[in-house]
Amino acid sequence: MNSLPVFDLAIIALYLIGMILVGVYFARKNKNAEQFTKASGLIPGWAIGLSIYATFLSSNTFLGVPGKAFGSNWNSFVFSISMPFAAWVASKYFVPFYRSTGEISAYTHFEKRFGSWARTYAVVCFLLTQLARMGSVFFGIALSLQALTGYSMSTIMLVMGVCIIVYTVLGGIEAVIWTEVVQGIIKTLGAVLILYLIVSGMPGGVSKIIEVGSEHGKFSLGSFAPDFSISSFWVILLYGFFINLNNFGMDQNYVQRYHTAKTAEQASKSIWLCVWLYVPASLLFFIIGSCLFAYYNAHPELLEGIRYQVAAERLSKTASAEQIQTLAASLKPADYGDKVMPHFMVTAIPAGLVGLIVSAILSAAMSTISSGMNSSATVFLEDIYKRYFKKDSSDKQNLSLLYVATIVFGLLGMGTGIAMIGVKSILDIWWQLSGIFAAGMLGLFLLGLISRKSKNAEAVIATLIGVLVIIWMTFSGNIPEEYAWLRSPFHVNMIIVIGTLSIFLCGIFITKLRGSREEVLSNDQGRS
Repeated sequence: MNSLPVFDLAIIALYLIGMILVGVYFARKNKNAEQFTKASGLIPGWAIGLSIYATFLSSNTFLGVPGKAFGSNWNSFVFSISMPFAAWVASKYFVPFYRSTGEISAYTHFEKRFGSWARTYAVVCFLLTQLARMGSVFFGIALSLQALTGYSMSTIMLVMGVCIIVYTVLGGIEAVIWTEVVQGIIKTLGAVLILYLIVSGMPGGVSKIIEVGSEHGKFSLGSFAPDFSISSFWVILLYGFFINLNNFGMDQNYVQRYHTAKTAEQASKSIWLCVWLYVPASLLFFIIGSCLFAYYNAHPELLEGIRYQVAAERLSKTASAEQIQTLAASLKPADYGDKVMPHFMVTAIPAGLVGLIVSAILSAAMSTISSGMNSSATVFLEDIYKRYFKKDSSDKQNLSLLYVATIVFGLLGMGTGIAMIGVKSILDIWWQLSGIFAAGMLGLFLLGLISRKSKNAEAVIATLIGVLVIIWMTFSGNIPEEYAWLRSPFHVNMIIVIGTLSIFLCGIFITKLRGSREEVLSNDQGRS
């Protein structure tokens, strides 16, 4: 079992204690539910922007992106390129809309627009998305710390989860935002430090990295052919635009922050600050992945241990060393990309700096999980408890429920992370799950926002059609070979695009049909 030097452990312990003390500091302010969920609308826009940036820059980015770049290329960076387009729509339309409603929940207006079923449907989609997000982030942090400490991934998730739950429960949204401001800075500096250590340890330096990367197509953004059955440039651009529309326009994580700003203008500026920070930061992680590929290309002997570890995890515990070795030899870079960054940290980063890097990875995980816990608890209070159980609950009851719900969602996120142990790619599993769960509520939201003539009946029919399309695309890979013609011709990342458009366009079409029918009936009555 690996063990970290005392100095590194001290740095990590100080970081964790510091985060908990932030929660303790803000705990004295949490006298009611509004303070816990909105921070009384007194957070400056720049802090909200850094907070949103920190939520985006999770351990899925810190570990998943370098792993993806190592195993394939820069195709996934197109996701970041799509962000400014979604940010423009959100700042122009979504922020003013939410600020005008005054509702802390992003889903209250669904009921006003289409009925209680729409609100409940959106809430379920959101909570499932949060569990997928928190689970993948828990898994990512455990993956790196396992390599450093040798402890089991489930044990690591439990310890980290308890720390996150403590400061999130104590401090509410204000503690979440201000810890994320610190975490956003720490993990960005951590990424710069990792890049410096890789380049300085690379024989031949930057020029050799560029040579190896170019030779193996590591800087490619994917195929520019209009092919939607593969992970082409256009597929990721569409996926990124739709998922970021969902993030900025439908995700309680972000919508809740709009209410913590003093003005709508500051809330809009916070979105743009997030974009201008995240796009270059995400590029930094793709560069790290390509640098790691060149580094391990120069030191191929270091990959043997990584391949063996991945092969052992995939096979049963009763597998022989020969079976593991055979599988290890057949593995490709895409199969073990997520393991490379943790391995580099263990073998190449000098003592004293490892603690700083681990703190950066911890901050990447904790920022996303804490905001997910707080927003999930808020949605549970506003959209489930107060809607179906006790509408006129007191401030004290609301605050107590928020505490309990935050703990419960933190534990559920941990459980989801444990269930993900053994997945091939953190980034792939997160993108797939988020696309599946987000497609339905984004389509319904756009239908309600754009088509003012659409009523409850049209929304119900359109949503049912959209859900069937999403289910078909999600499980079409399991259709037997003899019925292969029934499979979806689209790449899995197109689920959110096709699912969203199915609900939105079907709703528009059915509304037009109803309007035409009513016009015909009206004319007939006029003639009679």
